[in-house]
Amino acid sequence: MPPPKKRALPKPLPEGFLLTDSEKKKWRLGKIIGQGGCGLIYLASRDVDRPVAADTDFVIKLEYHENGPLFSELKFYQRAAKAESMQKWKKRRQLGFLGIPTYWGSGLAEYNDLRYRFMAMDRLGSDLQKILEHSGGQLKKATVLQLGRGLVDILEYIHENEYVHADIKAANLMLGCRDPEQVYLADYGLSYRYCPDGVHKEYKENPKKGHNGTIEYTSLDAHKGLAPSRRGDMQILGFCLLHWLCGSLPWEKLLRNPTQVQEAKARLMDNLPDSVLELSVRGAST
Repeated sequence: MPPPKKRALPKPLPEGFLLTDSEKKKWRLGKIIGQGGCGLIYLASRDVDRPVAADTDFVIKLEYHENGPLFSELKFYQRAAKAESMQKWKKRRQLGFLGIPTYWGSGLAEYNDLRYRFMAMDRLGSDLQKILEHSGGQLKKATVLQLGRGLVDILEYIHENEYVHADIKAANLMLGCRDPEQVYLADYGLSYRYCPDGVHKEYKENPKKGHNGTIEYTSLDAHKGLAPSRRGDMQILGFCLLHWLCGSLPWEKLLRNPTQVQEAKARLMDNLPDSVLELSVRGAST
């Protein structure tokens, strides 16, 4: 399957540029602190009368208006992850924390005849992938269990709200900016509404869409070309936890051949729990 067509990064807006979101709140742009596949990430502030401070609590994601990922992410937050909805869910579950970033607003902007879409979010810290790279690709067992528990809570919430994430991986897990003990599942650009208005999408294989997602972790359903699903999210999470615990996956030398990766994953799943126990005995952290 050919890689998706790469979209161009937007031409930057100047530092200090003012944006007005759909609820008429104003935002001031600070410095660019990062970029994604097709967007820029700016420090931002609601205080539009002075330069954005380096320790601000907000960022703004910016893409060209016609790009798709930010639009998809925005729809997820507007439909499924409003702050009030998450607060009620946490209260019902007696949870003190749910690792989904807070959405603060969004809108459109024009500059030099170019149209942009933007979204204001909580500012987050470093991602888990960087931590893995500095720890030999492996985490302590207690850390993996803690991550797993938090991610199950997040997935339960978004699944109850008709969405799946579809791209769980260390690069999309972000530490809290103020509290690095808090971990957030970020980047909902590939999120999928599997059950719009309570009607589940059809279970249908499409070989032309086979092997979608991050090849190391993507689900067996995705290898077959099925649409993202709750089962797929849980399987992706399982592969991630296994990788973080053991430092490697049985198919990591096969990544150039998606069919062989699919077959290796199927063998692992067919031989549960013995297959995972064997990997854990060989290479699991303590």
